[in-house]
Amino acid sequence: MRTTVLDQTLPRDAVVSHVEVRRITIAPSVVAGAHIHNGPVFGSIEMGSVVFQIGDEPPITLGAGDIFYEPANVVISRFDPSDDGVTFLGYFLLGAAEIPEIEFVAI
Repeated sequence: MRTTVLDQTLPRDAVVSHVEVRRITIAPSVVAGAHIHNGPVFGSIEMGSVVFQIGDEPPITLGAGDIFYEPANVVISRFDPSDDGVTFLGYFLLGAAEIPEIEFVAI
């Protein structure tokens, strides 16, 4: 059986030549801070949970098995782990010679 859990359209001008996958762990109750990525990021929560918010959209809680999408150059207002922390896989879609970048911003 196959179930589609996300079907995300990318911007028409998106150029992707490679994908870098990182396993990322954030300690319990650490506030990650508002940030922007230079390319689109997809992710899958492996363990723990996180409060996730894009811009001014309502925050949601993601747990083990949930997936998420962070658009490029858009403020991710919250990615805050719960008291158990969070471990997730981040899939960074990148153009030729690009590396994943994160810029912390004030909101």
